[in-house]
Amino acid sequence: MTKNATNRKQILLVDDQPVMRHGLACLIDAETDLMTLGAAGTGAQALNHAAARRPDLVLTEIFLPDRSGIALIKDFQVFQPDLPVLVFSVQEEALYVERVLRVGGRGYIMKREGGQQVIQAIRHVLAGNIYLSEKMSGKILEVFSGRRAAVSNSPLELLSSREFEVFEHIGKGLGTRDIAQRLHISVKTVEVHRANIKRKLRLKGPTDMVRSAVRWFELGAS
Repeated sequence: MTKNATNRKQILLVDDQPVMRHGLACLIDAETDLMTLGAAGTGAQALNHAAARRPDLVLTEIFLPDRSGIALIKDFQVFQPDLPVLVFSVQEEALYVERVLRVGGRGYIMKREGGQQVIQAIRHVLAGNIYLSEKMSGKILEVFSGRRAAVSNSPLELLSSREFEVFEHIGKGLGTRDIAQRLHISVKTVEVHRANIKRKLRLKGPTDMVRSAVRWFELGAS
């Protein structure tokens, strides 16, 4: 806590990489109007921190060990609906930004952007606005006005939010039972989601599904 800390907007950082959390904290704490309230490495930790400390904004990665950033935003919508959540991720925005906005997220910025752009995005969301890159703003406006069906031509857009989460976990190398435990659903439900993923993505079998999910995950994380 520094002088005039009570006048600074407080940010909760959510990322499973300690180095990234430290770098973000240094960047944010250098500003006179912002400060980090705390940091979390999992979605569960983020919910606990937010409930106990009431931040002004959450800055989160999409990929977390225990749940996706999409699921975390949904949780915040239930428990703290007025808390703005800004996604800060290595994952390609074209694939995720529409999902983020539809579940209540207030913006999306990629980690390849510079530090000042991150600060600008945080301030933009704190002011009550939605932050998107210039490239995505026009496309999203068309989607939500009904003039365009989807932001991305990726076949993954065919998946529901839950199917997408299951696909993510397959890409991380998790089996059906592990996915069920992570998402707090039954093994049978996971199997149904896997069948739907196979059908929608026109995959030949379980091996093809795993190979496709792992390849997608590795490309997104690289």
